[in-house]
Order: sequence, then C-alpha cells, then structure tokens
Amino acid sequence: MKSILVHIHDDAGQEARLQVALDLARASSGHISCVQVTPFEYYSGGDPFGGVYAFADAVDAIRALEREARTRIEAQLAREGVSWDWRKFDGNVIQTLIDQSRLMDVVVLSQPHTGGDAERPPLGIGGDVAIHARAPVLSVGAKAKGFDVTGNAMLAWNGSGEAANALRLSLPLLRHAGMVHIVEVSDDTRGLPSTEASAYLSRHGIASELHEWPAKGRKVDVALLHAAVELDAAYMVLGAYGHSRLRETILGGVTRDLIRTSHLPLLLAH
Repeated sequence: MKSILVHIHDDAGQEARLQVALDLARASSGHISCVQVTPFEYYSGGDPFGGVYAFADAVDAIRALEREARTRIEAQLAREGVSWDWRKFDGNVIQTLIDQSRLMDVVVLSQPHTGGDAERPPLGIGGDVAIHARAPVLSVGAKAKGFDVTGNAMLAWNGSGEAANALRLSLPLLRHAGMVHIVEVSDDTRGLPSTEASAYLSRHGIASELHEWPAKGRKVDVALLHAAVELDAAYMVLGAYGHSRLRETILGGVTRDLIRTSHLPLLLAH
C-alpha cells in the first residue's frame, strides 16, 4: 500500500497508529500522510440565543498542544527514513478523513475499546469512516506495537458485496501475507461462494486456504475471533456493515461487535 493516511490526534492510540503506518510504509516503500484535524467544537461554545462563539484562550491552548504534537511526531518521522507529509485542517474529523482518503490506499485509525489511558481514549470513528471512505480502514488497538505485514491474513467471507470489495481493496496487503485464510461461518453465508474468492486471489498470484467454520451456537463475530486465534491470523479483512448502519447500531451486527471486541487489527471496507 503506497499511500497511507494516518489520523493524528493526541490520544492513547496515537503511537500505535503511527507505528502501524510506519510498518506499512516500510513494507511497500510507501508514503505516509499525517492528517491532523481540529474539530470546531473543541474551541466554540453557544449562548442561550443560539449564537456560537470561540473561546480565545481555548483556541490558543489547543493550537499550542497541536504544535507540540506536530514537532514531536515530525522529529520521529525524520528518523524513520520514510516518505511523509503533514496536512492540517479545522472542521469535522470524520468528514475530513473521508475527503482526504480519496486518493489513499488505506486509512489507519484506532479501535474505540482499547484505550488503556482513560483520560485520552481513542476516537471511535473507524466505522463511520469505513462506511463512506473509498479506501479501506485499518482499525488497530491502542496498545499495538506495530503491524505484522508478513503474518497470516484472515478474510471473513460471507459472499456479500462488502466482503468482495474488502478483498479487492486489500490485495496490496494480502500479497505480503504468509498465508491468506478465507473463513466462512456456517450461519452467515450468502451470495458468492468462497471458492470464487480463492480463485480471484489465485489469479493475482496469492495462495489461500478455505475454511468453513462452525458457529456452534455462537454469534458470528465470536466464531470469527475463534477462527483467527486458531489460524494464527495477524489481522482480519472484512466487509463493513452489510446491514444498514442504523440497524447494526440498534440491533447489533458483526461489524459493530468486532470493532468493539477484536484483539486483532481489522481491515474494513464497505
């Protein structure tokens, strides 16, 4: 993956996101774009009559913290020997990341559930970005030390258009994998058979193994995580939000549950 977007935000997941982006860049001689976004709501308030105004002191404090973070991270990147650039914006974080992802191969964000630092939890925006972005989202835990590019990859396959799109978009990464395991959970199959996914990979020179994983009464996300452990997967590729986002928010769904509970990096595409 040559063009890598990493979200810059001073939270408990920042170092993990940066290390993952660096591992991806080293593996492909890629370029990292650091995108730092200041949300308007960070330094604005409202009055009883509906007006909005900025707090001058808050703006100055936020800008100072952002400059400090930029200086620190730029110094770190300068020592890493990779190509990179810095992009600074004010506005809506999710929409800015979506807009900036249009010519990116992957967007590196944090999983929302693995904070470690309760005062600076990572922003839980991976699902929101994945459902609208053209590039896949790599959602990683806040304690990740890096990304095992040559480890085993697991493709969660259910035959849906979302799964097929995730497969196509992950090809540059799957070429580095030690093995690609295509896993179907018996209670969650529809559309294209897994043999089509395997044949597609084969045409691109990528070997794969097919697995039909029994649900055994478990939820699909639980069965997939069990498969990932058994297959020694370094990361999981899956189609995001095969059902509507509203339905998954209200009733639950595989994507929502995996984003909240996965111990593995997730490569998500809608």
